[in-house]
Amino acid sequence: MAHAYTPGLKVTEQVRVVKERILPLKGEVLVKKGDQVEPDAVVAQTHLPGPVEPVNIANILGVPPEDVLECMLKKEGEPIKTGEVIARSSSFFGLFKSECKSKTEGTVENISHITGQVLLRGLPMPVQVKAYLKGEVVAVHPQEGVTVACIGAFVQGIFGIGGETHGPIRVLSKDHGEILDEEHIPNDCKGQVLVGGSLVTAAAMKRAIAVGAKGIVVGGFGDRDLRDFLGYDLGVAITGSEELGITLVVTEGFGTIAMAEKTFQLLKRHEGELACINGATQIRAGVIRPEVVIPRVTRAVDQVAEPQIAGLAVGSPVRVIRQPYFGHLGVVTDLPAPLQKLESESHARVLEVELDGGQRAIVPRANVEMIEEI
Repeated sequence: MAHAYTPGLKVTEQVRVVKERILPLKGEVLVKKGDQVEPDAVVAQTHLPGPVEPVNIANILGVPPEDVLECMLKKEGEPIKTGEVIARSSSFFGLFKSECKSKTEGTVENISHITGQVLLRGLPMPVQVKAYLKGEVVAVHPQEGVTVACIGAFVQGIFGIGGETHGPIRVLSKDHGEILDEEHIPNDCKGQVLVGGSLVTAAAMKRAIAVGAKGIVVGGFGDRDLRDFLGYDLGVAITGSEELGITLVVTEGFGTIAMAEKTFQLLKRHEGELACINGATQIRAGVIRPEVVIPRVTRAVDQVAEPQIAGLAVGSPVRVIRQPYFGHLGVVTDLPAPLQKLESESHARVLEVELDGGQRAIVPRANVEMIEEI
């Protein structure tokens, strides 16, 4: 029987989660294999070269480029401070002097006697890589970083904004279909990861930031609310670098879409437990999904076998990702093998799905996304 590729999102009570924590440049690894780490633990660090600032010394001092080297009070490689005089010239037997002061702190990178320019290098910028997960260091990559792993519950989202953060889970919605508005956000949410139902409003997001919440996990988010909240159209860029003060993970899609009941119940079962979340999303090549990780076991993580994901079959839970049933959840009831003619007069493989309300529908297999409940 022929198969059609069906993308899926993982929603599981227990899985081995492995994360590579790698520096952008070679640096120093601060932990060793077997160490237990917390999400905020710095596992590796390095320094990025500071910014370069060109200074036209010849123009400032009014001297020819070939005389710049004689006017320099600082040589290549020497440290400088903001406001420090780095070059000086005198004329008319020393009666008139011209000075050039540094506008940055760092070092003298290069002095050119051809252009009369001096390059000043700012201070190195420290870069730290944190563990992100509460888990165990299972591998060390010298001068580059580490691999951290844990066993825990795992939920993949469909869209997110904001970077890595963590906090205890707090469920604010009564059920998976309730809208999370600003009046649902209490004052005592500082440091917490909030769980909503079918939608979170922009007002609720701003309220959550005001009270110090770390993140929100919810079924849907409005496109207009996203634009209002960000202040610009997102486009197709990679998300996750936004500095908004909060991380959002959307599990179902845009609009008022109820969170999958099993996803909501999984999060509710773990209320009060630590959740590590990341809103980074990329929908083009090299897909990146937002995620929620609830670490439960941190030791002996290498002894857990990786789960085997079965393909699409009768009984598989799916989500429809295109109209006219966009956002509906259901269960596959039949997988007819022959190609069938669609309304567009094209032919494709289809499946029969029983939607949550009991309605049965024939849907192209390319229009569904399997929910991988491991």
